Amino acid sequence: MNALTNLGVRLPVTAAPMAGGATTTAMVIAASRAGSLGLLAAGYKTPEALGNEIAAVRQASVPFGVNVFAPNPVPIDEAAYRRYAAAVQREADRFGLTLPADPVDDDDAFGAKVDILLSDPVPVVSFTFGLPGGDVIRALQKAGTAVVQTVTSLEEAEAAAAAGVDMLAVQAAVAGGHSGTFTPDRMPSPLPIGELVAQVSGAVGLPVIAAGGLATPADVAAVLRAGATATAVGTVLLRADESGASATHKAALTDPSRTETVITRAFTGRPARGLRNRFIDEFEASAPLGYPALHHLTSPLRKAAAAAGESDLVHLWAGTGYRHAPQKPTATILTDLAGQA
Repeated sequence: MNALTNLGVRLPVTAAPMAGGATTTAMVIAASRAGSLGLLAAGYKTPEALGNEIAAVRQASVPFGVNVFAPNPVPIDEAAYRRYAAAVQREADRFGLTLPADPVDDDDAFGAKVDILLSDPVPVVSFTFGLPGGDVIRALQKAGTAVVQTVTSLEEAEAAAAAGVDMLAVQAAVAGGHSGTFTPDRMPSPLPIGELVAQVSGAVGLPVIAAGGLATPADVAAVLRAGATATAVGTVLLRADESGASATHKAALTDPSRTETVITRAFTGRPARGLRNRFIDEFEASAPLGYPALHHLTSPLRKAAAAAGESDLVHLWAGTGYRHAPQKPTATILTDLAGQA
């Protein structure tokens, strides 16, 4: 038995948490009502906002989870930050914005969010970006919560297993949005999701949730055969009825001129996969590593550009299966993907 089975999750396709607004409480509820599992994205939210979302989903009486950014900062050289900030400011000037002159560093209120999850436990908590301390993992488990850790390599999987987590979310390099790698300055060698799942499940005795580039029923069936207990999909839900992604982002997914995805650090200072656009072309080469400093630097510009419909200045996070993202209810998308499983 694994944590998903214990919660009554029937579908082997779960709704991945997408921070920044795409994952909504309505999406989480819809996924869980369909026999899947939805996870709220705690990233970039205040602890108060997270608490309100947990309360809203809890009212629906469905199993659900919460995904948290574990602190794993990428320090940035101040001189490099200022050079990059000056270049990006020229784009921000068009919107009347003044970007942060100095690097902003924070841990996304990690401690306060963990406190909420301990005082008001949820069925599942997953972590990404870094591995939390064993004390945090044990405290959540003692509260009755199953702990899932995002990993991108066998080495990370072994470290997570040694720390005592219950399940692994194994993320391939083709996944949309941020890589969950513990080492953003040196990405693991990319492996096809099936190979990575087989490698991890064969070496680590934990249930595996496969993620990254899964966009068709055949994709899902293949990784389940490779040894995954379940799968997680995000990009294919970006145009779902319950998605909170911006209209600009949704439109870009079907724009015939958007022909490829690339991994970039230009928007946040941490590697993430999105649709190639002018911002990436112009700034990737000069963008330093530095998270969350670059995230805070470009965030006002990205929000303004999204509101104005200027997709060339927006982080259009997407995995390689983005052309398969349909405009349908979340429940239909997840059920369809589980069709061959």
